This record gives sequence, C-alpha cells and structure tokens, in this order.
Amino acid sequence: MQKQRRNFIKSAALGSLGLGAIASSLLAQNSADKIAQDANASAKKQEPKKPHYGMIFDQNKCVGCTDCEIACKKVNLVPKGQMRLFIQDKTDPLNLKEKRYVRVSCQQCEDAPCVKVCPTKACHKDEKTGITTMNTDDCIACKYCIVACPYDVRFINHETKAAESCNFCLDTNLKDGHEPACIEACRYEAIVFGDLNDEGSHISKLLRVKDSLRMHPECGTKPSLRYIPAVKLGV
Repeated sequence: MQKQRRNFIKSAALGSLGLGAIASSLLAQNSADKIAQDANASAKKQEPKKPHYGMIFDQNKCVGCTDCEIACKKVNLVPKGQMRLFIQDKTDPLNLKEKRYVRVSCQQCEDAPCVKVCPTKACHKDEKTGITTMNTDDCIACKYCIVACPYDVRFINHETKAAESCNFCLDTNLKDGHEPACIEACRYEAIVFGDLNDEGSHISKLLRVKDSLRMHPECGTKPSLRYIPAVKLGV
C-alpha cells in the first residue's frame, strides 16, 4: 500500500514537473511572439511613407503674369492653342482695384476618377511618386477620362493624340530633379510644391498655419491642389 502511495506521489510530481515545463515553454513562446510583433510594428513605423505630392496656389501672391503658363508649355512641349494650366482672372468687376487670379489645372486627386474609368490603364498613378499621369502609347483617345474629370482640365493632345493634363512635370523637370516648371518660373512665390506626407516639408508647414481650400470638395476626389484664398484689403 505504501509502495503504491509512493508511486502515486512520484507520478503526480512528475506530472507537475511536466506541466510546469509545458507552461514555461508556452510562456517563452508567447514572449518570443510578443517581441517579434513589437519588432514588426516598430519596423513598420520606421518605414518611410510613400510620397504624396501636392501643390498650393496662393491667391494673395499671384499677379496674373502667366509666366507659369509659358514655362509649362515650353518644358512639357504642349501644342499651340492647348494648355496644361492657365491662370483665370477672377477679379470682381465691381472692384477692379483688387485683382484676383486662380490657377486652373489638374487637381491631382487622391481618388482620381480619370484613373478609374480608363479602359487601357493609360491613365494611372505613378508607382513611385503617386502622381496621376499618362502612358501615351496605351491611350486610345476614348475621352472617358475627360468626361469623368469634374474639373474640366483634361484634353487630347493634338500631336500625341493622347489624353493629357498637368502631372507636376513628372516626365520632365521632376525626373531631372527639379521642381515643376510653374514653380521655377513664378517670381512671386505664389505656388508651392512638395511632399504632403513629409511633416518637415515647406508645403506641410505652410498648410499647418494657413487656411486653405480645395476646389469642388463635394466631388469627393480629395484634390492634392490647395488654394489659399485672397484676403480682402482692409480686413
């Protein structure tokens, strides 16, 4: 009887040791998993965000000189009679002393309808920069993107026979490490360009201290072109 009792106690003790070992193993595994999860989360936080290029047009600084229009046409070889951007005179006819201008061009929408409707994917978001642009070789000039654009800024290039709009000089100045042609041409710093995902960029800092508007926000396209509205004189 005593022998059976000793065997029982011994088995129980061994069982307890076995359970303890299993528990220790599980705790170690959970700890390792937690460390791995924390490391992955930390790595994701450290991964730089993809750029989100945007532009600001300051209505208070634009004088309507149209140097930006001229530079854009020259750098991007825009055919005569066509424009990627133009400066529209919005001066109140009852107050001609306060000149007001606005930039009209592609809004570089985050949720771009032109990209969604393109049947050949010629209109697409550039993988590296996220900028909406065109592959002219794949464009069939169906004009779906032109109809879909709520800002009426796309057109068929007379020479390439492909749809076109402002792409922040992606294939020209930006490719060569320069700012868009309109930025370089503006003598009054009325246009600002940069990465909206970079909190330290000039454009991000400016948007934190300046009130800005988006054109037709009700369309839900999330334009990357912002406008600093004109302040009335004397206000």
